Amino acid sequence: MTPKKTYYENLSDTLIERFNKRGIEGYYCNDKEEALLMAKRFLTPGCSISWGGSETLNEIGLFEALKDSDYILYDRHQAKTPEESLQLYGKIVTCDYFFMSSNAISLDGQLINIDGKGNRVACLIAGPKNVIIIAGMNKIVTDVDSGIERVRNMASPPNNIRLGRNTPCAQLGRCANCLVDDCICCQIVITRKSNIPGRIKVILVGEELGY
Repeated sequence: MTPKKTYYENLSDTLIERFNKRGIEGYYCNDKEEALLMAKRFLTPGCSISWGGSETLNEIGLFEALKDSDYILYDRHQAKTPEESLQLYGKIVTCDYFFMSSNAISLDGQLINIDGKGNRVACLIAGPKNVIIIAGMNKIVTDVDSGIERVRNMASPPNNIRLGRNTPCAQLGRCANCLVDDCICCQIVITRKSNIPGRIKVILVGEELGY
């Protein structure tokens, strides 16, 4: 095992202990293949599943793994009209499992997430029976303030480029504290604790994943 892998494993032990104090279940996987297998083990036959926008979920192969399965999948991108989108969202917020990543995770076990429309963080807060968060160890930050700083200056610019949005941060490579219509930094949610023990499950992965 490399020194970095040993460091990740030791750090994950600390984080999992702090998650537990906050009503959050924590797990650690060495790589994305192991993380995908663990994520699938939570699922039950015929369960309903949805997800928030996440490059991490794409990188571990989750979407490919869910295709051609017996699961009920609610993909918000399948909606073609505002009415269809509203109906689909009603199903998403009551699904059995909601997958997402976290923009940052503080050393004391708090989840830091910044969202545009807010549909992803809304499902994190309430609705789906289970929320499964998959996050690379590159998302770990010292505290909440540094987490917000990380998201604004390290995650949002490449995410906006990926989404093809002409925002100031996409052009400058850093946050400009903008208020443009395409802004994906409209909602900031800090999850200090889950009042439903075990509803939120965090799978930490000993790799750099997502932005």
